[in-house]
Amino acid sequence: MMRRILELPLLVLLTGAGSLAMLLPAAHAAVFSDHTVARPFFYGAVMFFLLSIVVGIATLNHRPRSVARGQLATLVGAYLWLPFLFAIPFAEAVKDTSFTNAWFEMVSSFTTTGATQYDIPGRLSPSLHLWRALVGWMGGFFVLLSAVAVLAPLNLGGVEVLSGRVPGRGARGVEQITHAAEPAERLIRHASTLFPAYLGLTLLLWTLLLMAGEKGLTALCLAMSTLSTSGITNGEGVATASSGLITEVLLFLFMTLAITRRSMPGAVLTDRNHALFEDHEVRLALFFIVLVPTLLFFRHWLGALVVDDVLNAGAAFNALWGGLFTTLSFLTTTGFESAHWQEARSWSGLNSPGLLLLGLAMMGGGIATTAGGLKLLRVYALARHGEREMGRLVHPSSIGGGGDSERRLRRGGAYVAWIFFMLYAITFAIVIAALSLRGLDFEQSLVLTIAAVTTTGPLAAMAGDAPIRMIELTLSVKAILGAAMIIGRVEILAILALLAPGVWRR
Repeated sequence: MMRRILELPLLVLLTGAGSLAMLLPAAHAAVFSDHTVARPFFYGAVMFFLLSIVVGIATLNHRPRSVARGQLATLVGAYLWLPFLFAIPFAEAVKDTSFTNAWFEMVSSFTTTGATQYDIPGRLSPSLHLWRALVGWMGGFFVLLSAVAVLAPLNLGGVEVLSGRVPGRGARGVEQITHAAEPAERLIRHASTLFPAYLGLTLLLWTLLLMAGEKGLTALCLAMSTLSTSGITNGEGVATASSGLITEVLLFLFMTLAITRRSMPGAVLTDRNHALFEDHEVRLALFFIVLVPTLLFFRHWLGALVVDDVLNAGAAFNALWGGLFTTLSFLTTTGFESAHWQEARSWSGLNSPGLLLLGLAMMGGGIATTAGGLKLLRVYALARHGEREMGRLVHPSSIGGGGDSERRLRRGGAYVAWIFFMLYAITFAIVIAALSLRGLDFEQSLVLTIAAVTTTGPLAAMAGDAPIRMIELTLSVKAILGAAMIIGRVEILAILALLAPGVWRR
């Protein structure tokens, strides 16, 4: 019986899992007698689960001609179909909202972007906040699963930098993904390794936050949002946390998991011989985590602004911690704001250090993690290639060291990283131009584009001189941003590989 279920198309299995997830907000709302919210989610769970059974029976014997292309198509199809599925009960449960707004909210949640239109306190019930956080949490796990089971064997998702081979073709493991096992069976096998760790870490952080004094739902939303790097809260963010610094320290520790893929079992480890602190992504992340807060801190004395509490040790510590926490938060594309971030801004003398946050989000976290952005490994490969070329200008006959892996990273790895960077820049240019044509000024277009493509929604509220309210955007702008979120999460190389004839023949 289980084997027959595993033979179903992956999108059918995802639909069934998503429909069952609706029972959690339904049960939560029922406990608090909020039947206007409980009914849509319960009916949605029953209806869509029955739909997945019917479609599963109809497609039980379907076999795609190209397994590799079928999995890439399923990956894209999941981001097109599942937000629509999640939005139906959400739209029914929220009063005075349109289905377009509900769809945009679910795209933002499932892609772990975390941008919200319902920023007015009390606009959403606690059960709806739970649903937003749960969708983001499921989206984070789907990112991990697809990175290991789909993108890595096809030499995509950042693995192409380590291998130095052409993305989508000629990677080690393509034969396995094509011939060895059914697509759904492969993902189930990887999920059985990843999910216990992902769930266990979430429950651990939730428990620690409860012990620190946070409310139950607030702690759960923060725990799910931290592990998924979605930055979704229930309206009570980190800046207003009950336990203050303790909560931020706990979140800081768990956000470091998005720096490197080594934090999860079954991760993509093509460089297994390297220790954790020799990992390129860890070292580069530590560099930025130390550099940015230090610059903000010492600008207090080096800059033009002088504040009253120059010798106040407490204010100095708060400013340093606020910069440290927020730097890691945006580097991992989570987007949490420290309660002391305003003090860090005042201490540094920068009224709106939005460019720093935009730059951190564009770099992003580690490959095969829930973080978005360009990814640290690609940045490292480009930096090492630039360093090597500068060395050759001084010593043209020198030989680069570091062994085969380092030479491969500086050559083929840097080449494919540069290709991805150029595609990344072209995507930015297209989205900015599209938003500008819809009437937004350049600053708003730039901030919203980076927020969408890097899946760092809180940038819209923090990176500009004034917060950008998503609810005030037009339908066409939301459609553009929704597409940009999907492209940023799937990655443009995977989409191009899906369209490449070489993948069609697999």
